[in-house]
Amino acid sequence: MNDINPTISFPSPAAAAYAEVIMALALPKTYTYSVPAHLMGKLQKGSRVEAGLGKNKRYAGIVKRIFSEKPAGFNPRDIYAVLDEEPLVNERQLQLWEWIADYYMCSEGEVMAAALPSNFKLSSETIVVYNEEYGENFSELEHDEYLVAEALLIKKELKLTEIQQILDVSHVYPVVKRLIEKKVCWVWESLKEKYKPKFDTYVVLNEIYRDEEKLEALLNDWGRAPKQLELLLGYLHLQKTDGEVTQSELLKKSGASAAQLKGLESKNILRLEKRRMDRLPQLAPQVNIDFELSPAQLVCFEKIKQHFAEKPVCLLQGVTSSGKTQIYIKLIEEFIKSGRQVLYLLPEIALTSQVIRRLQKHFGGYIAIYHSRFSSNERVEIWNKVRHNEVKVVIGARSSLFLPFHDLALVIADEEQDASYKQQEPAPRYNARDAAIYYASLFDANVLLGSATPSIETNFNAVSGKYAKVELNERFGGIELPEIKLIDTRKVVRKDRAKVMISPALQEAMEDSLIRKRQVILFQNRRGYSPYLICGVCGFIPHCTNCDVTLTYHKMMQRMQCHYCGTTYPKLITCPACGSSKWVERNFGTERIEEELREIFPKTRIARMDMDSVKGKTAHDALIQQFEQQSIDVLVGTQMVVKGLDFDHVSLVGVLDADGLLSFADFRVNERAFQLMEQVSGRAGRKKEKGLVLIQTSNPEHPVLGFVQNHDFESLYQFELVGRKNFFYPPFSRLIQLVFRHKTKDDAESAANFMANTLKIEFGSYLVGPAEPVVSRVRNQYLYELLLKLPRDGSVIRHCKLVIQQQMAIMASDRKFRTVDIVPDVDPI
Repeated sequence: MNDINPTISFPSPAAAAYAEVIMALALPKTYTYSVPAHLMGKLQKGSRVEAGLGKNKRYAGIVKRIFSEKPAGFNPRDIYAVLDEEPLVNERQLQLWEWIADYYMCSEGEVMAAALPSNFKLSSETIVVYNEEYGENFSELEHDEYLVAEALLIKKELKLTEIQQILDVSHVYPVVKRLIEKKVCWVWESLKEKYKPKFDTYVVLNEIYRDEEKLEALLNDWGRAPKQLELLLGYLHLQKTDGEVTQSELLKKSGASAAQLKGLESKNILRLEKRRMDRLPQLAPQVNIDFELSPAQLVCFEKIKQHFAEKPVCLLQGVTSSGKTQIYIKLIEEFIKSGRQVLYLLPEIALTSQVIRRLQKHFGGYIAIYHSRFSSNERVEIWNKVRHNEVKVVIGARSSLFLPFHDLALVIADEEQDASYKQQEPAPRYNARDAAIYYASLFDANVLLGSATPSIETNFNAVSGKYAKVELNERFGGIELPEIKLIDTRKVVRKDRAKVMISPALQEAMEDSLIRKRQVILFQNRRGYSPYLICGVCGFIPHCTNCDVTLTYHKMMQRMQCHYCGTTYPKLITCPACGSSKWVERNFGTERIEEELREIFPKTRIARMDMDSVKGKTAHDALIQQFEQQSIDVLVGTQMVVKGLDFDHVSLVGVLDADGLLSFADFRVNERAFQLMEQVSGRAGRKKEKGLVLIQTSNPEHPVLGFVQNHDFESLYQFELVGRKNFFYPPFSRLIQLVFRHKTKDDAESAANFMANTLKIEFGSYLVGPAEPVVSRVRNQYLYELLLKLPRDGSVIRHCKLVIQQQMAIMASDRKFRTVDIVPDVDPI
């Protein structure tokens, strides 16, 4: 299927032309510009243009539409320049941006800001220009002004960064302002292209000496300059072993100097060539499938293909370790052979290094990886490879959805239930899984949603017939699902009455696993040492000064940290209320568990996997590989240990605090707790032997724990449907949440009430609130929330969104409410 790039039909030279341009700004609508006659033949839909906005600012925008009717009510400004010879964004991407903006109630500029790599979003940089009419008499200028004026006289133009270097200070705006007022200079805004290709210098042997006889004669007749001869021999050796030789590699391995290499170049023996390089290592494209599907997998594989002929979206529900990834690989193989493109979405790219390694093993250079941990230049290069159809399979997190696919045929959304697919801050607050289904429809492509524990909404769509569904209910290799046992922590007596961390039953099971040289995973969904400290005398609890939350104690850093705004504080030695130094630690996080384990098992190799211990581009992958190679015996972690991991030697998994998972004030709490416990239990016993999962809880009678014990997703689904229907929650309704944020509580509350009073007129029966959330202040902003539970009726939902947007515009123009930040969140997670 060819990309949609219709030829633009321009008006005749006598007629005017106009362009609708998307800027990477939160503007309520796209802005229209006039197209000068000299740019008419260059302008294309999807290309970047340089255009002005405001008094002096210039931005790079994307052309959305070209037309001939002059807009009513204002005179458009001219576009300054066209920045791309060919469109950067294709027709389907523009349709996706428009759909996301409309559905998730944000601007197309905000979608553009999220979609494009930062190096495509040009920055406006101030240039200071010398005023020739001022002359050269600087006697009336102050010292700092004189230095800048002298430099301007010589160079004519200076960037602000250059002025900072001249004055050796960072704050130069007052000096520049005075020079402008004295008419020594003026400023203009210049757009700066951030992306720069990478080049490397290669060393090449002159064509004459590629003849063996002439090369031999050269070496035999060598006179002086023994160091140059040594360098030449080193080059010939490297060229034979490595093929192509870079200058840096040659000088490093030979120990020679650049001057010696220059000598060989001047003698016309070696030649230096600058070549444009890929920043990312390139593997050779290959298709190497070294496994066969099991009978059960093969049945699922054929059913999926049959369903794709009838319905574009299919849910693959397969128990943990059933081999869903192998089915994905077989599907990808078929699409690669047909020459079409595949997008493989993963909830968090940093947590799925195993999947990436597996796919690269099977497909080599056909695979490209795209995520936010790559540098801006790396992301630009992947973008261009996808745009030019040089890449067949992209593995990525939610941002990879915005890549310029040429011929997309299949989207795989692995772990489709994962909340990480939903963007939280800033806008657009889109769900990549749902947006991918729309994007795929523009290509007539298929979507495969994979999960052991699908979301209630996705399963509802499958059961009701909107999606097809295929089930894989046995583990690969015939291994049984792990046995799950509940440990009642009420029966464990502790002298200090503290919460049970490692119960005797869990400790005994760990000892047994370690004796048998097996590995253990312990899951606790709280990082840090202690979730909060409390004064043992007066009960004072340290809170964040910016947020209404307690501070988490991190013992290793000897700091307390707010996990909402990130602010850190020194650990309190004495209580500010009563002066006591008797602090009591409440509950426990992964750091404290690690410390306790080192005391119980001093000779055991223990590691921790959470946001504090795993930092950097490759840290997570390095830790995973250590665990795979059995260099670690016990792995303690948060949700990081749940997702996308496949280990051969784990026999025991411990869930240390199930009560913490089941105690959130959220209608999805049961669903989320089941998913997390079922997913982490699936890490046990994946090869050779049946695994064991121990769940510590003070409420073993909770129905969700019974579903987990029996690996019974269907019972959880039926249980949840009853509650959701009674209280009109998804999948029976659609949610829109409005959050009001302001530095003063009264203003946030007043704005929420004003909006609520308007919405009550038409949507009163669907409205909940306004109310303060559980955490009512974050980053010194007070919060109030409204929730709309709307029927699954497209016309009602569209009308409600329109009313909300109209009301937000009215409030933005009202002096009383204009400083209140109103955040609409469609389908909140």
